[in-house]
Amino acid sequence: MIAPASVSYLEFEIQNFFMQLTHFDRWLREKFVYETHIHTLSPPASIPTGIRAVEQPDVPGLRYKHLFVARDSKVADLLIRQLQDNNQMYTTRIVDRDAWFVPFIAPKEKSVTWWLFSLVVILTSMFFALLYLKSLVEDPEFRKNFMEALKIMKG
Repeated sequence: MIAPASVSYLEFEIQNFFMQLTHFDRWLREKFVYETHIHTLSPPASIPTGIRAVEQPDVPGLRYKHLFVARDSKVADLLIRQLQDNNQMYTTRIVDRDAWFVPFIAPKEKSVTWWLFSLVVILTSMFFALLYLKSLVEDPEFRKNFMEALKIMKG
């Protein structure tokens, strides 16, 4: 990949690294974010459990008259196989669900795993830094030296 002119090479590499989706990210998106939209010309003989039929407006020029939404890819594959067996014309689209949690589970071009990993590292570092500062404040020798340094700085 070539870095865009507006971004330095190091910034580009860091952004590229954190945009890589892990297996966990892909599983989260597959399980909770993606849904399959199956458009057909005519309704199938039977609709498998787990597929929702959505009413399409009767608009002239609309190519596909029926829309079926599947949240599970295995259930969508059942309907697709049924449509193929019946020689029915169809098209599929994978889209993001309209749910409040989607931006948190699948932020655009970012990995939730890397975000959580960074959060854990930062919180752990802050915990140990505060623990170290607490031990310094409780040390009488350090406080004595610090107060002497303040007196010298004040003049």
